[in-house]
Amino acid sequence: MIMDSINSMILKCLQENARMSNSEIGRRVGMSSPAVSERIKKMEDAEVIEGYKTFVSPFKSGYQLKALITLRAFMGMLKPFLEKVKTYDEVVNCYRITGNENIVMEVVLKNQEHLESFIDQLITYGETKTQIVLSHVVKHSEIKPV
Repeated sequence: MIMDSINSMILKCLQENARMSNSEIGRRVGMSSPAVSERIKKMEDAEVIEGYKTFVSPFKSGYQLKALITLRAFMGMLKPFLEKVKTYDEVVNCYRITGNENIVMEVVLKNQEHLESFIDQLITYGETKTQIVLSHVVKHSEIKPV
């Protein structure tokens, strides 16, 4: 799909507020609401827009810790882990990475005991390293089209 300046402006509006009405987006980009709707549908079909999501504060919903955990999988344990990680409620994001470790996970936890029991589950798959997140420096940054 070709990304023109109007599609870029529509994406900027939606990333600012995914619930913004098509008529408001139209006012901002100089188009009618049906034209905006058609462009959004095309971007959804082309998977430029992957979906819409509500961001929930882990801290205001009962979690006290956020951590980044890397895993260096034991021989033969990476594939089983890639299936198992999808079942962990604690995992917010999980990436397969290059370097000494194979995996980095962003996790939310109730407390230190929860962290310890979660790491105990992970160590059957490999060696872990854990960093506690102190604060967000960049949060949900806008993705600008190239």
